[in-house]
Amino acid sequence: MIELSDDKARLQLDRVHAWLASSYWSPGIERPLVERAVAGSHCLGAYLDGEQVGYARTVTDRATFAWIADVWFAEPARGRGLGRRMVRWFLDHPDYATVRRFALATWDAHGMYEALGFGPLARPDRLMERLSPDLVKLMAGT
Repeated sequence: MIELSDDKARLQLDRVHAWLASSYWSPGIERPLVERAVAGSHCLGAYLDGEQVGYARTVTDRATFAWIADVWFAEPARGRGLGRRMVRWFLDHPDYATVRRFALATWDAHGMYEALGFGPLARPDRLMERLSPDLVKLMAGT
């Protein structure tokens, strides 16, 4: 059985860094940047027999807004509903009972997130973003 834990001391940061550095959304990300992201986020690890097989994090004020990011699970753990389970863990967490907007970005998992109640922006005309030059370059390559 896969255990979920938000104990940051259990995170296997070498593994998390390797996963994120190989992802489409943060290819080549440097370890110190991953460490800063972990430090400033509510992180969740998934463990099978003590080995970390999944990771997700939420950036939030724990009052009104939360951004779910870096949902990742190892190949052997795929196909078990782990991604849905990890995101649901955040959605159901008592610290987030008053959160009015959960947001995320995905390229390839729309169906999974739709099953959890996510959808297109309700008012895209009211939301804006400012991208770093590095992200613009990265996006141009995809």
